[in-house]
Amino acid sequence: MVNTALLNLRYSVLMSVYKKENSIFLSKSLESMLKQTIAPSEIIIVKDGKLTEELDQTLNEFKNLYPEIIKIIESSENVGLGKALNLGLKNCKYSMIARMDTDDISLPNRCEKQLNLFYNNPELSLVGSWVDEFVDDEKSIISTRKVPCEHSEIYEYCKRRNPFNHPSVMYLKKSVLEVGGYSDMRFGQDYDLFGRMMIKGCKAQNIGESLLLFRTTNDTIKRRKNWNSIKKLSQYS
Repeated sequence: MVNTALLNLRYSVLMSVYKKENSIFLSKSLESMLKQTIAPSEIIIVKDGKLTEELDQTLNEFKNLYPEIIKIIESSENVGLGKALNLGLKNCKYSMIARMDTDDISLPNRCEKQLNLFYNNPELSLVGSWVDEFVDDEKSIISTRKVPCEHSEIYEYCKRRNPFNHPSVMYLKKSVLEVGGYSDMRFGQDYDLFGRMMIKGCKAQNIGESLLLFRTTNDTIKRRKNWNSIKKLSQYS
């Protein structure tokens, strides 16, 4: 049963898409957000530069089906994820924003559970969750990316590693803007943002269950294993 007090809460979904992404994955991602037990009031999608015909067609189809919810913001050139998300942030109408990547899949109750935490803990600025990883078939989970759940643990963990799974987070727009939004770093924009939020004193929490299916590749897994091996060797050098 959905907590009826949450039904009046409004939130935005923030996404960014660029030309190298997959239109089928994009469709699944959007469908997962539109089927949330507490539906978003708007989905802001930033077109980070010119897209393929297939991606544009997918966006147009969803825009035609959900004209009151889907809002497309265009960047004339590819500016990178950080700048694209900042552009989207400025166009988000609501105070709570759920991040989402265009190749992942949110479970139906993801946003409801996050909204419930915000509702019961007004001091929170940022709420994430664990995620389940898959390669090709979202029904075949290969691993779970677990992160610390309580604020004190998150703060300490943040000193050495990213304590959040970026596409799983919901945050307050005001809190993100107060620390300057995303940086224009090519990689690690989310870790950089979350670190600045922690230093600023923002309260955070992770939900200790997987609320998102995170699409990965075999190449990603190989690179991660190699990196972990290097880290283990360095501890004994």
